[in-house]
Amino acid sequence: MDLLEEYRRATMFFEAGDPGGAARLLEPIVAAEPDNASVRQLLARAYFQSAQLVRAEEQLRALLELDPTDHYAHHVLGRTLERQGRAEEALRYLRIAAAMHPDNDDYRTARHRVEARTGGRAR
Repeated sequence: MDLLEEYRRATMFFEAGDPGGAARLLEPIVAAEPDNASVRQLLARAYFQSAQLVRAEEQLRALLELDPTDHYAHHVLGRTLERQGRAEEALRYLRIAAAMHPDNDDYRTARHRVEARTGGRAR
């Protein structure tokens, strides 16, 4: 299997609005290249977009193990936890992402939304 070609196909599926199809193509690539952050991030996004939230969480936590300074992984992990109804746990990651990039409106909006929901309490 040509991993680069499969990654390109997965990207096309994702961009065409088929995150489930993209995930199916990306899973064997991540298995073959577990330290490839770009592939793992796209897989996490595909899982998130297709509401496979537990799988998205697993991939995002793996990304943060590879690179704890990945602000986007912190943000999407926070959003993933929020969608799972785990707002207090989500707040921690959303605050980290917003602190790393205070000018990012998406990060700030997500943090404020979850702070309002939790009264500012984070786990």
